[in-house]
Amino acid sequence: MALATFGAGCFWGVEYFFREVNGVINATCGYMGGKDSALTYKEVKTGTTGHAEVVQVEFDPEVIDYNELLDVFWKNHNPTMLNMQGGDIGTQYRSTIFFHDKQQKAQAETSKLALARSGKWGQRHIVTEIVPIQTFHIAEEYHQNYLEKNNLPTCHLVY
Repeated sequence: MALATFGAGCFWGVEYFFREVNGVINATCGYMGGKDSALTYKEVKTGTTGHAEVVQVEFDPEVIDYNELLDVFWKNHNPTMLNMQGGDIGTQYRSTIFFHDKQQKAQAETSKLALARSGKWGQRHIVTEIVPIQTFHIAEEYHQNYLEKNNLPTCHLVY
């Protein structure tokens, strides 16, 4: 199995759309990218810890490859929105790819460039960060599989 980590706004919707992908074994909500080690959702949602809401995706590379996960990532949020998605505003909702190795970094950079050149977003700049992984802090249990547990529709729009 392999890991990929993405931030694309509220982690409930990000988790939901990755859980729907064949070859994804698990998708876990959490926090990454900040400086504090002891944190809670209440702290992260203030936007002062530096963390992003992320989903760590465990996947079977024999079934789905990292480039396909990147396609899912790009299609399910607006990568031109700086520090926000929909009504969620703050650095904790930034568009970010945390790469786990040099190959993921190269693939993420290539896919970002291809998206920018595609014209899909017109003249708008793709603001997605591509940065090395940091410590993954698992979100509280009530955030895991939140939309399904609460019988809610996805909170993300498909782009």
